[in-house]
Amino acid sequence: MKLFHLFRKSVLWGVAVWALSACSTPKEVIYFQDFQPGETEIRIADAVEIRVRPEDKISIIVNSRDPQLTDLFNLPYVSRQLGQSLRTNGLTTGTSNGVSGYTVDDEGNIDFPVLGKVHVAGMKREEIAAYIKNELMAKNLVKDPVVTVEFMNLCISVLGEVNQPGRYSIDRDKVTILDALSMAGDLTIYGQRQKVLVLRQEEGKQRVYGINLTSGEHVYTSPAYYLQQNDVVYVEPNNVRSRQSTVNGNNVRSTSFWISLASLLTSIGILIFN
Repeated sequence: MKLFHLFRKSVLWGVAVWALSACSTPKEVIYFQDFQPGETEIRIADAVEIRVRPEDKISIIVNSRDPQLTDLFNLPYVSRQLGQSLRTNGLTTGTSNGVSGYTVDDEGNIDFPVLGKVHVAGMKREEIAAYIKNELMAKNLVKDPVVTVEFMNLCISVLGEVNQPGRYSIDRDKVTILDALSMAGDLTIYGQRQKVLVLRQEEGKQRVYGINLTSGEHVYTSPAYYLQQNDVVYVEPNNVRSRQSTVNGNNVRSTSFWISLASLLTSIGILIFN
């Protein structure tokens, strides 16, 4: 009987040790482990602002002291019916709060009222605004224009082990990986902090960047620290989540497997020693 108790105790002890080892350790969960308050200084990666690409949609609004004059350069507002925008004068290509917008064509152009074709691909918001303002003034169309350019359909996607996966709109010129994860409600406890992937299409190729959130230096110096439109952020599941994803969790690395095995061995032990 004493031998049986030792046998059962050793089995249960092995299961307990394995279960504890399966849990996430602080080093796998804590962000920025190399940072020390008041002591750490890191040079952040060069700022990369959003530049317009083909198929992007933007709104351009021109204002001046003469509203009737600037109306010639503004697309009409649109109304919505059952969640759909109504086309007016055949000019609308998208809506944002009822504002019409321009879709950048494959050649990087938009068709702007009066000015005609305007090449905007590769330009930032303020560059587009400055260009249109200068053109309107140079051609004596508007004396004191104020041009506002906004993004309309630019998004990033956040997938994997985050609390709120989905597509999120870009509403500013600089969006970082930390902004994206914050919008998605941060990583779950099962998210792999050491390997967050950023998928980006560049020059006709799909490139993949890896970011280690446990290292502040790696995060802030990564070429993917600043995100671009259509980027996909993917958070891989850690080993604990991977084990849970199997059918009923029953594989050789699952807690339930070892508990079942311990129960079986205990039963066998009872039969043998009795």
